[in-house]
Amino acid sequence: MVTWTNYFIHFWITDPQITFDLCRNERLVLGLLIPEQIRGKRSREIMIQKGRGDLSSEIEGKVVLITGVSPGSLGAFFVSTVAKHSPKLIILASRDFSKLQAVVAAITADPASPQVATRLLKLDLASQAQIRQAAKEVLAYAENIDVLVNSAGVMATPYGTTADGLEMQFGANHIGHFLFTNLIMPKLLTSPAPRVVSVTSDGHRLSPIRWDDYGFQGGKTYEKWRAYGQSKTANMLFAVSLAEKLGEKRLRAYSVHPGVIFTNLGQLLAEEDFKNLRDLDKELGNKEGEREGLVIKQIDEGTATHVVGAFDPRIADYNGAYLLDGHLAPDDEIKPYAVDPKEAEGLWKLSESLLEEDLAY
Repeated sequence: MVTWTNYFIHFWITDPQITFDLCRNERLVLGLLIPEQIRGKRSREIMIQKGRGDLSSEIEGKVVLITGVSPGSLGAFFVSTVAKHSPKLIILASRDFSKLQAVVAAITADPASPQVATRLLKLDLASQAQIRQAAKEVLAYAENIDVLVNSAGVMATPYGTTADGLEMQFGANHIGHFLFTNLIMPKLLTSPAPRVVSVTSDGHRLSPIRWDDYGFQGGKTYEKWRAYGQSKTANMLFAVSLAEKLGEKRLRAYSVHPGVIFTNLGQLLAEEDFKNLRDLDKELGNKEGEREGLVIKQIDEGTATHVVGAFDPRIADYNGAYLLDGHLAPDDEIKPYAVDPKEAEGLWKLSESLLEEDLAY
C-alpha cells in the first residue's frame, strides 16, 4: 500500500472546471510524476493519506482490463504500476501474445508485484471478427470488469485498411474499441463503479469527424495527421457518449491525453512527418504551429493521467471529461467539436451503421 503522509494535493476548483495541482516537490500519484498545473482562483489542501484519498485503496481488489500492452508502451507502464497495489486481476489484451508474455514476466519479476494475478487476451482491433471472439471470451469470465482502459492505437501511419475495409486509424483506434467496449458492457455494468478510459491525444486538434469523407476516399485524399486527429476526436466523443448513455447506470467514462512521450507508438515517424505536422498546425491556426520543437514528457508523467482517469474518485462528478496532466483539461486545450454532444451522438450512429449493430441503451 502507498502511504501518503507528508504528500499534499491541491484541489483547485474553478467553476465549471476542476484541476488537480500537486506541489512542486510532492507531485506524486502512486509514485508517478504529474507536472505542475495551472492554479485556479480558489483552492483547498487535502492531505492524501492511507484510508483517505489513497488511490492505492481504489485499485485494491479491482479487475482491470487494458488494451494495447507491449514492452515499452504506456499500457505496460500503467499495468506495472497498478500491479503494485493489489488489484484482483489484470487482463492484458493485444494481438501479439509474445509481447503480453514479456510484460507479464517483467511484472512478476518485480518484488513489489510477484503475486499479482494476470490473464492474457488476444485482441486485434483491426478485425471485427476477432474482436467479437475476444469479447465472447471476456463475457465467459467469472469476474466482472471494474476498469477498462482502451490504450491500443496506431499513429500517423501510411494509408491502410482494417480487415473490414475501414481506414486503419479510424477503424482500429475508434471502431475497434467502440465494438469491443460495447460487446463487453454487460461485464462492466455488473461492477459497482465501472470506468472506461479512452487514451486520446491533443492531436484531436488536427481534425473533427469528417462526416462526408471519414475514409479519405479509399486513400485518394489521405493525410496521415488529419486521419490521426479524426481518430483521437472519436476517442473523446466516445467518452462523451458513454457518459451520456450509461451515466445513470453508474458508468464513468473519460478520455485522457498522456502527452508527447517517446514510446514504440511513433517509431515509424520521420523528421518529415513532424514538419508536416507543424505545417498542418499552422494551416489550422493552432498554437502548436508556432512552437519550436515538442514538449516531451517522461513515461511516468504521462501514465499518471491514466491512473487518475481509471481510479481517482474525485472526478466522478465530471463524467465524460477530457483529462491531461492529471486533471480536467482547461477549455483552451479542447476543440469544441471533440466534446460536443451532437457530434458524439452522430458518431455513435455512424459507428453503429458501419458495424451493422444496434447498440442503444
